Amino acid sequence: MSFFLAAFFLIVLAICVLMNLVTLPGNWAMVALVIVWAMLYPGNTLGVGFFALFIGLALLGELIEFGAQIYGAKKYGSSKTSTVAGIIGAIVGAIFGAPFMFGVGAIFGALFGAWGGCYLAERLIRGQSSAMAFRAAQGAMVGRFFGMVIKFGIGMAMLALTASNIWPEPVSQAITTL
Repeated sequence: MSFFLAAFFLIVLAICVLMNLVTLPGNWAMVALVIVWAMLYPGNTLGVGFFALFIGLALLGELIEFGAQIYGAKKYGSSKTSTVAGIIGAIVGAIFGAPFMFGVGAIFGALFGAWGGCYLAERLIRGQSSAMAFRAAQGAMVGRFFGMVIKFGIGMAMLALTASNIWPEPVSQAITTL
């Protein structure tokens, strides 16, 4: 396996990590690509322990992303219905925001979708005052933001874990052989 092939693969994985920022399943794309890599290069160091940790990190990222939104919404007074509406709003907002600003609009769409879904459910379904609905929606949006940041960080950890296991040789040796 060459230095250039490993470098190209890690760049592709870095793009997958960036997909997390636009609320696409970047960590799961990384899992799929690393499985393909392991099948193409059977003599590698990617064993069962690696994949258990790798898939566990991807799952943890998803749980934290949604869990942080749920926690934030609950902390600021959201009901279960409004919390679910906020999660649905975040997903819908990300989808509708994705075509704007070269995909970065998905971030804002997810954040405002979480806020809007929670706010509307608090106002229209639960009949809460505007101030109470605003507070609950604010918690959903802040929780979603922190969940997205943590999931991105987990994706970076997954990238580093992969790089440390597939890199063909120390960088200093690779540079001297060029």
